[in-house]
Amino acid sequence: MGVKDLESFNLSIYDVKDQFKRWVYDRSKAAFDEGDLARDKIRTVEASEAHSSFIREKLIESIGGLPSFDHPLQAEITGKLQADGYKIEKLIFQSRPSTYVTCNLYVPDGLVGPSAAVLFLCGHAENAKQYDRYQSVCQRLVGEGLIVLAMDPVGQGERLSYYEPDKGEAAVRPGTREHDHAGSQCLPLGDGIARYFLHDAMRAIDYLCSLPEVDPKRIGVTGSSGGGLQTSMVMLCDTRIAAAAPGTFIMNRETYMYAGQAQDAEQIWRGMTKWGLDHEDLVLAMAPRPVMILAVTSDFFPIEGTRRTVARTKRFWEMYGIPDMPAAAEDRSVHQYSPPLADKAAAFFAEHLLGRKESKSDGLGIVPFSPELLNCTPSGQVRAHFQDARAVYDENLDRLRLIESKLELIPDDLCKQQAFDWLKERVYGGRIVPDLNPRHLKLSPVEGLSVESYIWWSQEGIFNHAFVFRDPAYDGERQPVTIGLWDRGTKQLQDKFEWIRHTCSQRRIVLVLDVTADGVCTPHPINPLPLWQWYGTLHKLTTDLFWLDDSLAAVRVFDVTRAVDLIGLLPFSTTEHTHMFARGRFHLYAEIAAALDDRISSLELEEASDSVASWVRTRYYEANDTVSTILPGMLSYFDLPDLRRWSRS
Repeated sequence: MGVKDLESFNLSIYDVKDQFKRWVYDRSKAAFDEGDLARDKIRTVEASEAHSSFIREKLIESIGGLPSFDHPLQAEITGKLQADGYKIEKLIFQSRPSTYVTCNLYVPDGLVGPSAAVLFLCGHAENAKQYDRYQSVCQRLVGEGLIVLAMDPVGQGERLSYYEPDKGEAAVRPGTREHDHAGSQCLPLGDGIARYFLHDAMRAIDYLCSLPEVDPKRIGVTGSSGGGLQTSMVMLCDTRIAAAAPGTFIMNRETYMYAGQAQDAEQIWRGMTKWGLDHEDLVLAMAPRPVMILAVTSDFFPIEGTRRTVARTKRFWEMYGIPDMPAAAEDRSVHQYSPPLADKAAAFFAEHLLGRKESKSDGLGIVPFSPELLNCTPSGQVRAHFQDARAVYDENLDRLRLIESKLELIPDDLCKQQAFDWLKERVYGGRIVPDLNPRHLKLSPVEGLSVESYIWWSQEGIFNHAFVFRDPAYDGERQPVTIGLWDRGTKQLQDKFEWIRHTCSQRRIVLVLDVTADGVCTPHPINPLPLWQWYGTLHKLTTDLFWLDDSLAAVRVFDVTRAVDLIGLLPFSTTEHTHMFARGRFHLYAEIAAALDDRISSLELEEASDSVASWVRTRYYEANDTVSTILPGMLSYFDLPDLRRWSRS
């Protein structure tokens, strides 16, 4: 047997490739069931309102709180278009200092006194408010006599955060790619990029409330896909909304989990599965205010989940004596804000915001404008027009500086204690730890070394794997162990085999570790994308863990400590002088494990990063399997240089 043969080794006694998905899904399913039970116990208006208040509080906490609302909007109208029966004002306001939010305000002709308005929140179309489909919806709504504010979200339309004016292009693809790129750097700070989406939307409502044409008590909100997500957050968090029509998003989270699909960065709310959140919570928070759920039957958001949520939330309106809410509209279509849904939404808002049941418009004659005509800036990008334009990246830098300044005020001993208390809870908290019950398989020697394959229970439902290498020249001697840890583990041995051979020659056993979802334990794919790619299997399951208030990073740190437990069961090994070698991205797991477990007596790192903070400060980085090495909230307590300093003290 050669080294290459070892890299092709697969276990035959247990399906370790399905375990990670099953473990994540089982934990999530249990939390979903608990959430259903909690909602089923709500029998009064008071209990319903208390529940919504609790969920609202937890969501805002999950995303890192909301930025200040004190900054003046400083709205500026940069141009106008006159159309048949309405005008479009091109405007820019500042949701936060130098955060320029580009919008189109559709105003029907002939308004008399303050009237009703609808905030239109865009989905993931790269050109956002200028996208033909979204323009058509806005024109349909204004045709009913509604004022409509269509807003570019973070990373779309005229708000590309990584647009480089000197090159005339964005260095990171707009939309979901940008959201993930900036959103991943929010996580070590304890934030979620959703805080900025929600804040922008609420500031847009502030703007509508400031207009003399708008009645602040008659403001609705709608959007599709990512816009449906934003609509749902506003439904939960902003009580000024009088009516809502979330589109092609509301579903049941369990059905979506089993669909194997990933979600965008602003759609991942850390810890909220643990609190039992489902889309029912987003809907029932609106009661007794009117809601219409817009859905299509061939969506990747499962229609059966949508129908379940609609059916299960009706009783919350019945508590107020209101029948037939939430309303629902379905179209036989794929994922989009289709014309039939736009018609239904227009009629819904006309009835509940304008008090008119008869449609004023037939939806005919809708002709989208050329995108450039709707630009609020001369170039079509705020970063080209405003030298001081800020984005989520800049917000993250400010948040990091604030955290660092607070930590500097804490005595180092207390800072260390708080960091270790937090780490222990993150790594060990809530884990069900069975006996190791190791299984071993003796393999053919490889280049003069004896090799055994081991699997053992790291935690309930999760096996880890390792190859254990020895030099047979020292058989019968009790030898200390070196744990080797790197990306792909036992599937990536060839370029480390000389190191393995040399270490064994020093009278040491080498244990090359496959942590959860890596090496031999790499999961089966659950969607068509490459396993480690953005939105691929590892991304999807890791972000599911974030929802559970866990992380793959914490799981893998725990795995390392369990591998140390295993050492005591290896024949002819000694638990003294355990050494750890880690290379590349996996050094994070090794460093944290060594800090927590003093049985690891020494540590050697190769190609280790300086700090997590330096990564947060890096504008452009390699975004491959990023989420697996993120410990959300870590920088609020410590960074890697702190661990290194404390280990020397």
